[in-house]
Amino acid sequence: MKRKEKAPKAPNPGGGRLKQTFEAYSMTAKVDKLLPLWMFLGFAAAFAVVFVLALLVGHPIIGGIFAVFCGVLGLLIVFGQRVQKAAYSEIEGQPGAAAAALNTMKRGGWTVTPAVAMNKSQDIVHRAVGRPGIVLIGEGPANRVGPLLDAEKRRMNRFVQDVPVHDLIVGRGDGEIPLPKLVRFLQKMPKQITGAAVVETNDRLRAVGDLMANVPVPKGPMPKNMRMPRGQNPKAR
Repeated sequence: MKRKEKAPKAPNPGGGRLKQTFEAYSMTAKVDKLLPLWMFLGFAAAFAVVFVLALLVGHPIIGGIFAVFCGVLGLLIVFGQRVQKAAYSEIEGQPGAAAAALNTMKRGGWTVTPAVAMNKSQDIVHRAVGRPGIVLIGEGPANRVGPLLDAEKRRMNRFVQDVPVHDLIVGRGDGEIPLPKLVRFLQKMPKQITGAAVVETNDRLRAVGDLMANVPVPKGPMPKNMRMPRGQNPKAR
């Protein structure tokens, strides 16, 4: 008689998430030495607020249980923020780092197109389209990426004249937006066009096409010693 083969075990999604959480904690703790303290403060602050309210209303037992859950939630919120901060600190300053941050906005009604312009010094311009209009994000020294932004802004004004075009530079200099604050800065920009206009703008830009569409530029940070392949014509300005 043939021995029956054992059915393969079904994957355990919960175990995978738990493993990812431990890996994220381990990687973040190497960069952020105060991570355990911040997580404890997040738990303690949320627990204390809820428990004190429970005492005031006269339900310490039920309130205490609820306070524990709120404390865990506060801990997780702080943990997520510290993980994000550590991730930004690891990639900040690398070419393409802004694209990695911008890609987290795709679910918020934004359409992100990385590397719509680039020069030989690896200064890059990314494009984000949302309710504020078209936002061009430059990576690189202001004296080099500035001309790239100006040229791309003129190109956008030529193709989509009825949509506001904004530009900014990611960095730590005067008037620049630090990478960790980039996404929040864009999300807080005043809304100037409707959702329908966002869709129409994306359609028009897709029809025009980007001259950089065929250049194999990764969406995340790129090695600083990366060379442009021969035969390509980047949009150096």
